Amino acid sequence: MAEKITFSSDRAALLEPHLPPSAPAAGSAMFVTLTFATSLDSSLSLAPGVRTRLSGPESKAMTHYLRSRHDAILIGVSTMLADDPALNCRIAGAEQLQPRPIVIDPHLRWTPKPTDKVMETCRRGAGLAPFVITAAASEIPEDSSRVLEEHGGKYVQIRAKPIGPSGRMRFDWRDVFTRLADSEGLASVMVEGGGQIINSLLDPAYHDAVDSVIVTIAPTWLGQGGVVVSPERVHDQSGTPTAAARLCDVSWHPFGDDIVLCGKLQES
Repeated sequence: MAEKITFSSDRAALLEPHLPPSAPAAGSAMFVTLTFATSLDSSLSLAPGVRTRLSGPESKAMTHYLRSRHDAILIGVSTMLADDPALNCRIAGAEQLQPRPIVIDPHLRWTPKPTDKVMETCRRGAGLAPFVITAAASEIPEDSSRVLEEHGGKYVQIRAKPIGPSGRMRFDWRDVFTRLADSEGLASVMVEGGGQIINSLLDPAYHDAVDSVIVTIAPTWLGQGGVVVSPERVHDQSGTPTAAARLCDVSWHPFGDDIVLCGKLQES
């Protein structure tokens, strides 16, 4: 069984201005926190599909505290396949504050199995089963649906559009967040990755959908070839390249050897 994690009230107070309200107003939009750990060269991992540990113990404890303060954790299917994560909160005393895992999987790449860590964690009573967001046109396998439903999870089908020459399906983030809030009763979500998910939310089209950004910066360079946080290039009306995203209301906090950067996406 995973060891319980402690997180001091002093450190929790540093994060409070960047967290969802404990009692959200009725009818308010979903509070979205974008959070991830990165190297000094803006990499999330050494290579696609390679699990890479960046956070030290102090910032890892912060991540679990953040999970305790959100209704849901959201990851992409590539992260699910690469890491086989438990997607739960291990903060001591917060065992009843388990977030709902959300997996973005438009093409049904992940086949849920009882042996997946997230399912084992659910059966132990230490976490919840995931909701899997897939395209409205997807034909969901009965076996996969049954595994999810037996653990308290389910598939959620949302309209998606093909993007680019590959025809890969993509969701409009506003559709995703609205569905999770209105139909599933979730008031806040912590978006943890991976690279494609993070970069898509850093697109100016979605800046107003993200309420808070919390980034852990580890004192290491991973080198070339990694999964990098670097959103699509943006140009102004004259065609001149400009910054894709910038944070405002910024604060920096040391957590062990790591630095945690908190802020809000500046309006374009």
